[in-house]
Amino acid sequence: MKVVAVIPARYGSTRFEGKPLADLLGKPMIQHVYEGVCQSKRVHEVIVATDDLRILEAVRSFGGKGVMTSPTHSTGTDRVAEVARKLRAEIIVNVQGDEPLIKGSIIDKGIRPLLIDETLPMSTLMTRIEKVKDYLNPHVVKVVVNKDGFALYFSRSPIPFPRDLHMERLLSKTPGTPILPKRVYKHIGVYVYRRSFLLKFSKMKPTPLEKLEKLEQLRALENGFPIKVTAVDYEPLAVDTPEDLERVAAFLSSTC
Repeated sequence: MKVVAVIPARYGSTRFEGKPLADLLGKPMIQHVYEGVCQSKRVHEVIVATDDLRILEAVRSFGGKGVMTSPTHSTGTDRVAEVARKLRAEIIVNVQGDEPLIKGSIIDKGIRPLLIDETLPMSTLMTRIEKVKDYLNPHVVKVVVNKDGFALYFSRSPIPFPRDLHMERLLSKTPGTPILPKRVYKHIGVYVYRRSFLLKFSKMKPTPLEKLEKLEQLRALENGFPIKVTAVDYEPLAVDTPEDLERVAAFLSSTC
């Protein structure tokens, strides 16, 4: 079963223009993402899908494969779907271009459910939330799953929220104060699709909850499609701003 990973990378960004080309310890950030994905044992091909020749040239300069896509796409999923239409692959992995710490072993865990269950349309990843600031941060997407690991809901709000957990106690720094329940997870932006479903999904109209939360994955749930979510031990450090890039650089420098 052929698996292709597609990394959508656009040049324009309101908070960090040219982000994929930003220097990260001597390499453009997109190269870190590409090399991390190439570590996967289940992915047969890695492609960067971009709307800018500068990104395409950078990818080719380090030996990567890139393709130009329409500049009119409003989402990364649409960009990935454009590439997927021309591919002969059963499974398509959408890896966000702003995750320079992503590793192939993490991606492999997201792919595995679709290899085991051929009826499954898509899967994604989650990791435990350890910090209260992440739990309360609307930019950190939370996910709740059922007993079989299928997504019940994704939200920017702190979910689940224990009825007896008062906000004052949550924000308290007093030693010994209970912080977070064990089943609190953040979503990791790696999506694994059955190719046929991705093409169908990209043509679906945005749904009410999706538009409210600004979370595309809710479109699948609102239309009744299951999403398998696998828990992994991984702390994502996505880059949305130049300050985020500095934090990632500091982290990588400390682990070298």
